[in-house]
Amino acid sequence: MSNRAELIESGKPFAFDAERDAEFERLAKRYPNRDSLILPSLWLIQDQQGWISVESIAYVADRIGTFASQVYEVATFYTMYHLRPMGKYHICVCRTLSCYLLGKQQIVDYLQQELGIRPGQISEDGRFSLEEVECLGHCGSAPVVQINGEFHENMTVDKFKELLSTLK
Repeated sequence: MSNRAELIESGKPFAFDAERDAEFERLAKRYPNRDSLILPSLWLIQDQQGWISVESIAYVADRIGTFASQVYEVATFYTMYHLRPMGKYHICVCRTLSCYLLGKQQIVDYLQQELGIRPGQISEDGRFSLEEVECLGHCGSAPVVQINGEFHENMTVDKFKELLSTLK
């Protein structure tokens, strides 16, 4: 399997907590086609445990009434779903043309040197994970970096050094 599709078994049974179970039930009433619940269910899983395990895929498939392979296909198609634990600070660097032409590679090279990790890896202390992703939709303010879902535009190595120093 590729790094993106690598799935880790946690060994623990998965179930939605009360808050996410209530949200699942609310969403289930909204979607007449139960397969349409796959995407929001994956978000609920990731929100609850930070990543999507084999057990959580089986759980959602059972709740929706579909095959685990179908849920897995969706989870591996989209880069925003994490099939393994991520660092406390998950850094996504856009790798598409606008960001590439405006210096994304210098940022990735700096992060590799500073954090000691390459894209697809997690730092030994678990604080940082690094991923190169497809377009983040901010081409007019490239290069763009996303940390735990928050966008940072017009990024340079110097700006990233400053930003990195604020992450505790």
